[in-house]
Amino acid sequence: MPTHAEKRIVPYTTEQMFDLVAEAERYPEFLPWVRGARIRRWESDQVFIIDMAVGFKMFREHFTTRDTLKRPHRIDVEYFSGPFHHLTNRWTFEPVGDRQCLLDFYIDFSFRSFFLERMVGVLFHDAVRVMVSAFERRAATIYGPAAKPVEMLPKQARGGAV
Repeated sequence: MPTHAEKRIVPYTTEQMFDLVAEAERYPEFLPWVRGARIRRWESDQVFIIDMAVGFKMFREHFTTRDTLKRPHRIDVEYFSGPFHHLTNRWTFEPVGDRQCLLDFYIDFSFRSFFLERMVGVLFHDAVRVMVSAFERRAATIYGPAAKPVEMLPKQARGGAV
């Protein structure tokens, strides 16, 4: 069961980072391994069902999640259908000063397939770090380069890999 928790202070506002993460249908434009994303339907103005396609080399999978937006501080992603036993994903955004945000990312999942679980498990933590960094690069592209470098919290404060 891969689990990962990471906290970073980024030089963008909570609203900016929330908007970036909330636009899940744009993920194929900047997230490695995301091959497609389509909102299937909106259940309310804060909850949508999204179909995602991911791939890396010979690995290709599709899954569906229910994303709940709690603007501007939290996004919860719940597993709906696909190759997982379970998938839980949470983003929180807390202001730090005027123009910074504490980005807190958590993901926990397990695949139904032992083969997929083993294959993904080997690269999982590095892949998640790459993904979180891709959101930071996207913020720089959309909102402009940061005046201040991104700060990683000490491992004890960010939770480290579980």
